[in-house]
Amino acid sequence: MSQENLEAKLKQQLKRDRVQLWNPPYTGTDEQPGSQHMQELAERYAPLLRLPAPPLAGALEAVRLQALRRGRGNATFRETQVATLELLLPRGCKEEPKTKQHLETKLDVLAQEVVDRIREQFGLGSVKLIVNGRTLNVDQRLDQQGVKNHSKLMVLKVSDGEEEMKKNQEEEKKKKSQEESIQRTHKAFNILSNRDGSEDPDTVPFLEIADQKGNPLKIPDSEKKALILAMGFHETGRSLMKKKQFDDALCHLLQADQQFSQCGSALLSSVDNFAVLQLDVVWCYQALEALGCLQDGRARLQRAEDAFHRCYGERRQRLLRIQGNSGREDVLFLRLHLLQSLLSYIEGDDSQARLQLDQVEVLYSQLVPDWAQMSQLMSLGFSETEARLGLRACQGDIQRAAELISTQREEREELRRRERSRRSSNRRRRRREEVLSSSLQQLGFSPSEASEAARLAQADLDRACGILLDSQGNNQQLEAVSPEKLQQLTYLGFQQDEAHAALRLAAGDVQAAAQLLLDHQGSLAADAATSSSSPSPSSEEPSTSSDSAEDRELVREVLEELPQHEEDYLDLTLEEESQLIATIRNYLGGGGSGSGSGGGRVGATGGGGAAQSQ
Repeated sequence: MSQENLEAKLKQQLKRDRVQLWNPPYTGTDEQPGSQHMQELAERYAPLLRLPAPPLAGALEAVRLQALRRGRGNATFRETQVATLELLLPRGCKEEPKTKQHLETKLDVLAQEVVDRIREQFGLGSVKLIVNGRTLNVDQRLDQQGVKNHSKLMVLKVSDGEEEMKKNQEEEKKKKSQEESIQRTHKAFNILSNRDGSEDPDTVPFLEIADQKGNPLKIPDSEKKALILAMGFHETGRSLMKKKQFDDALCHLLQADQQFSQCGSALLSSVDNFAVLQLDVVWCYQALEALGCLQDGRARLQRAEDAFHRCYGERRQRLLRIQGNSGREDVLFLRLHLLQSLLSYIEGDDSQARLQLDQVEVLYSQLVPDWAQMSQLMSLGFSETEARLGLRACQGDIQRAAELISTQREEREELRRRERSRRSSNRRRRRREEVLSSSLQQLGFSPSEASEAARLAQADLDRACGILLDSQGNNQQLEAVSPEKLQQLTYLGFQQDEAHAALRLAAGDVQAAAQLLLDHQGSLAADAATSSSSPSPSSEEPSTSSDSAEDRELVREVLEELPQHEEDYLDLTLEEESQLIATIRNYLGGGGSGSGSGGGRVGATGGGGAAQSQ
């Protein structure tokens, strides 16, 4: 039994019995323990917890000291505003791993001051501080970032350690630092989010959001950029997890979490990316032995479970309806229940931990790869990932798995063919619109008017001139969109900006504006904005093809991190899970079975690939 588990059980028992260890007879006026009463308490709890009295006595004393420290901390904070913070240090930093480390500080100081104190006190190089799953900004005060008395601060090492600092010059160190990595990732995916695919994707790669059929999804520009940045940080973090660089991985995952918060709830409820991210964050917590972040870890697992149910259906019915099986996604539930079991154990709830671990072991027995079967499939020319996912989807039936993999390959190739055709058609249309827009500007129309008319007229010169002349003839009406007409359209469910643009183009005719919005799936304003912001021949803004060499290198780096298979996030070998299962079962004392969209997801692929959503 771990120390955390034992102390959690004792705290629950003490709370039920209303025993206050910090008061007499368990604590004297000099804060020394009442030895006889503490011993009697240990002997009383020994049969309840099925443990000998001596280790219980030691754990009770640890709980008593914690209570005294917390009480002193509360009194100090009331009197002096000096808070006591608990530090969750990196592995290998403490001489006594079981001893909790604390730091006293006022909360109206910059986080940088606390960083400097921790580095000096524990001999660390560069570090980051995380509270409740958020990375602290060193240039802001602690109290402005949610830090309170008794908050737990997770201390993460940054990749440029002392040895590296001695070997390299200052500029070289910065390039290899964690912060530089995050900035480079952000910049690269920001570049990709601004590309629209109007150029050759073989030479100017870009990303776009599409459903599982390859059809682009209409997403507001602000959400699209946030989503691409979130996916970029998430995939980079997952790549670092595979390399066991969990400190760096966690920093990238938390950046992804911040970007996902800017996406609408409707989008996040239809894809599983957000839920998988929550799992990955908590997996990093356990890998870093930082599950002292219990509150944040528990909340993230609950968010993941809720998101999976919204995305897949309570009983995976949406997955079954679309895919015919849920075997591949079951690995996510295995990891979810495994982490829930670990947290339950640390919280002292052994019965719940066993129940969840039993679920995990049943899933494990169904999902652990059979290497003989995988070898047969791989001998047919399928990859290891394809073989593993195919067998899980088909419950180990080799023939069905081979057929499924072949079908999926054909579907992906057909999707790529349709995608190439659609992009080629779009590029031709955009070129025609640019030529027409240029001609209209030579006739005296403004760039924005010419661009918008060319798009609405689908590159037809006569129609474009008609749109522009009609707009000029009704200019006074166009500039005076009445609130009543705007309200009529918004009442029908259209967004205010879109309704306003439609009324202007329809010369104030509500019915015509509504039809215009219906013809453009309600996203007229976003389309017009996109069209007008695209570089035209007369624009001074450089095109994406003129990116600097540094930008092209950044994009190349991040695209190399993206997985080649769209279901890479489901391709868990279960080796790490197997080790954790054995560890928890050992803590619980055995007794288990033993083991050794629907909703969809948005993904991103490089080289002009489409992001997928079911």
